[in-house]
Amino acid sequence: MVAVLSKLPGVGPRSAERIALHLVQSEERAVGALAEAIVDARKRIGECRICGSLTETQPCNFCNDARRDHAVICIVERAVDILSLEKAGVFRGTYHVLGGKISPLNGVEPEDLRFAQLEKRCDEAKVVELVIALPSDVEGDATSYYLNKVFTTRGIKVTRLAHGLPVGSGLEFADELTLSRALEGRREFS
Repeated sequence: MVAVLSKLPGVGPRSAERIALHLVQSEERAVGALAEAIVDARKRIGECRICGSLTETQPCNFCNDARRDHAVICIVERAVDILSLEKAGVFRGTYHVLGGKISPLNGVEPEDLRFAQLEKRCDEAKVVELVIALPSDVEGDATSYYLNKVFTTRGIKVTRLAHGLPVGSGLEFADELTLSRALEGRREFS
């Protein structure tokens, strides 16, 4: 059981051991309810047929919300990234989950991701802006450049989240790439 639990994200060997011990010492009814809840959630929750986010309904609440700006799509790598952006409470467009990043070294090409669905959405929904919210690493940058190349030729504005220093962090904790992007992305006080 420890080996299985340690495969969960954020659960190391010690945490897996503590969880396993807790479960074997718990009432059978409580463990059964937990197992049932996990299996039930796995059956009920799936990908939105439009954007790829996790949902119990089709389409998801983001795609089905008339108050959201459907002409602006924020592109993320994974469905969980949407939760982080929603916590900020600022973005009022819709989302599109790619399901990964282009990585030729790992055999991941554009055809392996949800690019075709994004192109279809852009054609059907009169999209005016794509906001790229991908990680700032080699694969994220390659994917961002690919998206920019494909969609700017279609007359769609392509933007990217700003990169820079996290709030409350000092310069001594920032790496060279973060500092260079923060300097490149500087803007006038307003």
